[in-house]
Amino acid sequence: MKYFLIAVSFFFFHSAIAQNQVDHLVEIQTNFGTMRFRLYNDTPKHRDAFMQLAREGYYNETLFYRVIQNFLIQGGSRSSRNAPPGKRIGYGSPDHTVDDEIVPGHIHKKGALCAPRQPDEVNPFKQSDISQFYVVKGQVFTEGELDTMEMAVNRPIRKKIIKEVYTPEIKAQLKQLKEENKVDEFREIADRVKSDINAKMALNPNVLEFNEQQRKAYTTVGGYPDLDGKYTIFGECISGFDVIDKIAELKVDENNRPLTDVKITVKIIQ
Repeated sequence: MKYFLIAVSFFFFHSAIAQNQVDHLVEIQTNFGTMRFRLYNDTPKHRDAFMQLAREGYYNETLFYRVIQNFLIQGGSRSSRNAPPGKRIGYGSPDHTVDDEIVPGHIHKKGALCAPRQPDEVNPFKQSDISQFYVVKGQVFTEGELDTMEMAVNRPIRKKIIKEVYTPEIKAQLKQLKEENKVDEFREIADRVKSDINAKMALNPNVLEFNEQQRKAYTTVGGYPDLDGKYTIFGECISGFDVIDKIAELKVDENNRPLTDVKITVKIIQ
């Protein structure tokens, strides 16, 4: 009996693991075509919450109500259902928040399926509002444009660190050593200052440095790198990229709502 219980436990344990590793696929159907998405298993809270709302039909008949070319298409908000033309759509539902699952390997490439959230000042823990979602449209960047983005972010950070490390006292000390022609002492202090600056840059979480994965994605399929690390990405488009383009190209009003309604139906494939 003991061995039987162990075997049963072993079976259910590995069945649960296998279930977690299965690719979960969903379709977002619209009057402009259908997109299919694979949901990530390393964002299980978002994956499960999204699938549960989809099963309940929560997103059905809602709209892609916020569309910005070269940025995103956003939909799912319950206040968009049956909204008359021109009505501004509300944010979403505070009853369907999920703790953030920001995974470094998930980036805002074209077709990324993501969860919006309230700003940091009112939402310091970056909880997502899974009652709606957005899909990245973005744009394709050149290597030079990515380099420029890095410099724009990193130069002010480096300038501030240099000011902290390369103090007036250090400057005066180096000036005196130079005048006295004490080369070894000068180099020792100068090297230490340089090392301290580089160490502080390496430890600063706000420094921007695109890795190989990001550079490859943003220079080929494109995307919106400014959002990386700030929002949870819980899936990616595997077919229907042309539908993203069609929706993103629609004419919109002053609130970025398409003049032609884009109705949504979400179906679970597996």
